[in-house]
Amino acid sequence: MLTIRNFSKSYKGGNKAVDCLNLKIDSGDIFGFIGHNGAGKTTTIRSVVGVLDFEEGEIFINGMSIKEKPIECKRITAYIPDNPDLYEHLSGIAYLNFIADIFEISRSDRETLIEKYAGEFELMDNLGASISSYSHGMKQKLAIIGALIHSPKLLVLDEPFVGLDPKASHTLKKIMAKLVKEGSAIFFSTHVLEVAEKLCNKIAIIKKGKLVACGTTEEVTGDHSLEDVFLELT
Repeated sequence: MLTIRNFSKSYKGGNKAVDCLNLKIDSGDIFGFIGHNGAGKTTTIRSVVGVLDFEEGEIFINGMSIKEKPIECKRITAYIPDNPDLYEHLSGIAYLNFIADIFEISRSDRETLIEKYAGEFELMDNLGASISSYSHGMKQKLAIIGALIHSPKLLVLDEPFVGLDPKASHTLKKIMAKLVKEGSAIFFSTHVLEVAEKLCNKIAIIKKGKLVACGTTEEVTGDHSLEDVFLELT
């Protein structure tokens, strides 16, 4: 579903944020992307979803190049950044309808999905309010609902559990597990290593832009905890 091939990204001054990264995320994978702050996780994620341009390497989503077919790639992808930047002058329901319009979701389908996900995240009673009145956690929930509304084949998340209360985190984990059972793929970064170890079937660890470990969770951790492996490698 997602192939990252020889991907590198440099910023001004020649600083290489990511150096020749190769990853493959298949349908049915919950793939954890782990590293310290500044390791290159967000740079990679933003390049995958077409927010950042890049010069070296290739990124394919469902066999399509994010450079050559960005619209087609984005139709089947959903992205949740670590700090959702929403249209705060809109109400929650207006924002969700706006997203549904972009992805051409029918009226009946969007109503069903909004009711389902807003109910699960306990946001239904707040959808009529302005997003500017939302707490950080409520904005995160709204961003998640907006990402799920078109049933993406690839879900890309950058620190998705930051700002979520324990119940909402549990709800998101259940939804993630259901999505991959239905054939989607999930690629996400997190600092919560216990969550990654329990939730992910595959894990990659990046250090200073370079991949230092990659494989199934069992292959990466061996007889140790993910925290022990991460600290040893980084």
